[in-house]
Amino acid sequence: MPGVCDRCGQPYLVRYATTPQPEVRARLGERPWSMWRYREWLPLEPEESPVTLGEGATPLLPLARIGERYGFQDLWVKDEGTNPTGSFKARGLAAAVTRAVLAGAERFVVPTAGNAGIALAAYAARAGAAARVYAPVGTPPTILSQIQSYGAELVLLDGHIGDCGRAAREYAAQSGAMDISTLREPYRVEGKKTLGLELAEQLGWTLPDVIVYPTGGGTGLIGMWKAFRELVAGGWVRGPLPRMYAVQAAGCAPVVQAFDEGATRCTPWPEPRTVAAGLPVPAPLGDRLMLSVLRECHGGAVAVPDTQLIAGARELETAEGIDAAPEGGATLAGALELKQRGALTGAERVVLLNTGAGWLYRS
Repeated sequence: MPGVCDRCGQPYLVRYATTPQPEVRARLGERPWSMWRYREWLPLEPEESPVTLGEGATPLLPLARIGERYGFQDLWVKDEGTNPTGSFKARGLAAAVTRAVLAGAERFVVPTAGNAGIALAAYAARAGAAARVYAPVGTPPTILSQIQSYGAELVLLDGHIGDCGRAAREYAAQSGAMDISTLREPYRVEGKKTLGLELAEQLGWTLPDVIVYPTGGGTGLIGMWKAFRELVAGGWVRGPLPRMYAVQAAGCAPVVQAFDEGATRCTPWPEPRTVAAGLPVPAPLGDRLMLSVLRECHGGAVAVPDTQLIAGARELETAEGIDAAPEGGATLAGALELKQRGALTGAERVVLLNTGAGWLYRS
């Protein structure tokens, strides 16, 4: 299948013929607590079984100490580091591998800054398929060893995620492997969409006022917004949708730059640098979608330096016992910056996304 639209070069998104009705909600309590409890919202036929390791069902935890310290009355973190393979990438890759294998795929390739490579390696192994992963040579060594431990073929390149993406596309064209890169197939977004579905259920079928999301490729940002709009259309939730804020590292902030300039596309970021391996995406394919979401929800974008995102991750660990990745630390640093600017008030319900486990970044 084509990875992007031949005419405009933009990603495809899934559209469903019908929306699950509110009575489906009553049946959720009978199902296992994983992302597949929302199967009516996902690209899965009634008789099909997913490729799964039990992904989803991650905790939504109050940050009482940090909230009191900085004047937030209702601050939470969605801790995605508890997923199989240690990050939120498990959601997207489980959905993408499931749909592809059911369609006959036997071989996959992905570029990665780390966590997507681990997830693809694991879910390909679970499905009995082959996987090749292209990663920058500077990727944290623990992440690289995890990729190899699941049996994937690992290829290291000098350069950044964009260079790995080009190599992955070349390999896919030559070998027939399915390129499962961010937004080059439509089902990773559907897996990430379950973040929004879970948040709604965990909050008693209400939505938070604000979501602060660490943004590289932006699949989770796009997926959550898709979920919220679908929930409203199906009558599962009411009221205003959350304001969403993208947080990027100051050393690679193309979305922040484009948002501040009022642009509809990102200008590729020269020489991306940050310790947060998931954030340096210099030219995100989903830039138009992300910028559209941020403006539609009346949110915004903010960049934080590495010193602050590292401090944020450390504070989540020491004050709340959450093993935060640097990307998760970026959301706390971003929330503090947004509050200082007056974009957030202390009374709002604010949810931070910790997208992965901190141990993966420690050698």
